[in-house]
Amino acid sequence: MIVASPRPGSFVHALAEAAASTLSEAGHEVRFHDLYVERFNPVLDPAEAATTRTADESAFTVGADPLTTRHRRELYTADTLVVAHPNWWGKPPAIMAGWIDRVIVAGVAYRLDSAEGEPTCLLRLQRLIVLNTGDTAPERESKVFGDPLSAIWERCIGAYLGDATVERLLASPLSGSSPEQRETWLARARRIAAPG
Repeated sequence: MIVASPRPGSFVHALAEAAASTLSEAGHEVRFHDLYVERFNPVLDPAEAATTRTADESAFTVGADPLTTRHRRELYTADTLVVAHPNWWGKPPAIMAGWIDRVIVAGVAYRLDSAEGEPTCLLRLQRLIVLNTGDTAPERESKVFGDPLSAIWERCIGAYLGDATVERLLASPLSGSSPEQRETWLARARRIAAPG
């Protein structure tokens, strides 16, 4: 579970905790990472920038500090990946974008034999769960902006995750939402996270 919101106690955290508790109650080991609390370094080292790196032990450590290496190893063995973050200008916060750049890398998450080729997933991942908050009505987000977070998680990153199913919750507009609406979103996060 990867959380990227700079505000402790945010609704992003509440969604992540709802999903985490559901997975834990179902008997899954949950490794919860709050990128801001961990002070994850989102800056890509030039050594990490290869897109056609082979899958071997060096892929876990090349250019990586110990925390990034840990994240890569945990992703490599995960059955489910849950990411939770706000929608900032149609994209994840920079710390989450840096996590993507530094953790979902060639040789760990996928193999790409050539720049023109199709990726081969190296993960055993079965599910990707994306929990987003925003302040734009979902209809406007889709019609006016083309739902850029869907493009990022479902169509771009999802394409590198093999047969993993992608499920996404957009809790929006969050500003001015009622306690009842927030409870509905939390219940949906629990349903999405529930195995099977």
